[in-house]
Amino acid sequence: MIQLPHAHLFYAHHQPEEARQTLLLIHGAGGTHLAWPAELRRLPHTAVYALDLAGHGRSQSPSHSTIAAYAQDVLDFITVLKLKNVVVLGHSMGGAIAQMVGLAQSPDVVGLILVGTGAKLRVSPAILETVQTNYEAAVDMLNKFYWSGYQDPAAEAANRRIMLACPPEVMLNDFLACDQFDLRERLAEITLPTLVISASADQMTPAKFGQFLADQLPQAEFALIERAGHMMTLESPKQVAQLVEDFMKR
Repeated sequence: MIQLPHAHLFYAHHQPEEARQTLLLIHGAGGTHLAWPAELRRLPHTAVYALDLAGHGRSQSPSHSTIAAYAQDVLDFITVLKLKNVVVLGHSMGGAIAQMVGLAQSPDVVGLILVGTGAKLRVSPAILETVQTNYEAAVDMLNKFYWSGYQDPAAEAANRRIMLACPPEVMLNDFLACDQFDLRERLAEITLPTLVISASADQMTPAKFGQFLADQLPQAEFALIERAGHMMTLESPKQVAQLVEDFMKR
């Protein structure tokens, strides 16, 4: 656990002896550090930090209701732990947070990896309503959109357990934060080297969202994963990890 100015956060840390770089993993709405596959949490030659955002997993409540507030926690985390040469990887809502971190132009952040995300993250009113009225039904609804149809049932079941363990009010706050997020007019200000990863069967943040990011960001490259959906990190963990490792080497 670490005490920050606006949050008390849990994080998992993998520190190889010969770590030459640092990767900070930011999960999506309703997620925790457990949402990441071992392939990403155990990259060679890389110190990997996986956060539980405020109110999520083992971090203390409350959660936040804006992407900017979550991004400030990430910046505070980097400062308090004195991390250097950090690449920030965010999935979905975490990708929105990573974009805000990039806007802040911290000298300690040297790159971004944006996975299954967009510059604007509008949330269906049906999802917002169902989260408030029947949380289990909302989790079931989301899982219909999260996967490609090629997923490992065990990975889907594990992720569903993580979502059900998230307090409904935290999930609602996350989706409200996403719904308000729109950085389309400010992407040119994010000058960090950036890798954008999208998946061909992503129904939540279609690949065209990722392509837009890559086209608008000054120093971005784009990668498309076939036969995977929104949870591409869990459906194609080795492929995602290889893309991340190659990007960080460059």
